[in-house]
Amino acid sequence: MSLVLAVRPGDGRPGAALGRLLDQVPSSVREVVLVGGPAGEGVAREGLSVLRLGGWDFARGDIPHAALLAATGDLIVLMNADGTMSPHEIPHYLHYLESGYDFVKGSRFIAGGDYADYPLSRRLGHRALLRIARRLYGQHLTDLWYGFCAFRRPFVDLLDLREDGVELGAELVTHALHYGLRVAEVPSLELPRRHDPSHPRTIRDGARILGALLAERPHNALSRLAQGPFRGSHGSHGAPR
Repeated sequence: MSLVLAVRPGDGRPGAALGRLLDQVPSSVREVVLVGGPAGEGVAREGLSVLRLGGWDFARGDIPHAALLAATGDLIVLMNADGTMSPHEIPHYLHYLESGYDFVKGSRFIAGGDYADYPLSRRLGHRALLRIARRLYGQHLTDLWYGFCAFRRPFVDLLDLREDGVELGAELVTHALHYGLRVAEVPSLELPRRHDPSHPRTIRDGARILGALLAERPHNALSRLAQGPFRGSHGSHGAPR
């Protein structure tokens, strides 16, 4: 299994802190594709291969497509390396993949999930985008752009990945919906950032995610939009409560 980790500029994570994060990675992970991070730092754990892709301009997208293309594991997990996501949750994601789901994503807004820092403007924007996504895709998701997710390697081949920048988290979700993959949402606890505070750009991020939703919409989406208020759907699957 491969883990793709992104270290953003400004995370302020020294090599020792990144090493502690990697120490928490479960033994089922055999490969880490590390985007950014301090150069020249070793990894102490035996049996864990680390591929470093160097720096990345995160203004172009959350995680470079090259990182997904470089991952060789049958299963791929994406998560941030800023301390907000815990590797201890990875086995929970893998459980749902092994149970037959194709795409497993974390949700901060179902029972068992929570978030540490989510400004009101971002919550309102997220709710608006969720309503649009539900109308376009007929799916009932609760957390659209949270970047902690897991999927099978063949899914990467469906993405037609290029190395130009996109809002990759939203792109992965919309592709999964577009291709009719079985999607499971599992509770995830977003932890406080351990270093520099985040500076979300709500309008820019919202516009990019809306663009991804519209670009991947199914052929019958416009007729669904014209059918009146959304009344709910059972097309996606959440974790058992």
